[in-house]
Amino acid sequence: MGGDLTADEFDALNQIVAGHKQGRPSACVARNTKRLTGLKYIAYAKDGSLGLTDKGKQTLFIKSCIEGLHAITQDPQAVLKSDVATFLGKKGHIAAKDGAAGFDITQKGRECLVDIEANRK
Repeated sequence: MGGDLTADEFDALNQIVAGHKQGRPSACVARNTKRLTGLKYIAYAKDGSLGLTDKGKQTLFIKSCIEGLHAITQDPQAVLKSDVATFLGKKGHIAAKDGAAGFDITQKGRECLVDIEANRK
């Protein structure tokens, strides 16, 4: 999910979540609005503002989980958002270290990362 999005489109989704301070969206959001609404990642609210759809929220969460797995691979002491750590733990991709802070990536987590990398190519 979300494999068809570019880095710029992911950035636009993150900017929409953060909200924009001015009355109009950033150039990044404006540049990607047509495609993201067409793919049903964002939608206009009744007041004319842009918001993420359930599909958009799910896509960003999955991206956060994948980035979390990569972070733990690089540094077992990496800090994860609580919802990401809970999800990855419940799914068996990570395990809390015994007697220490941080996480260990499980065999299932390593297999998941291998599968993700294979599908990116």
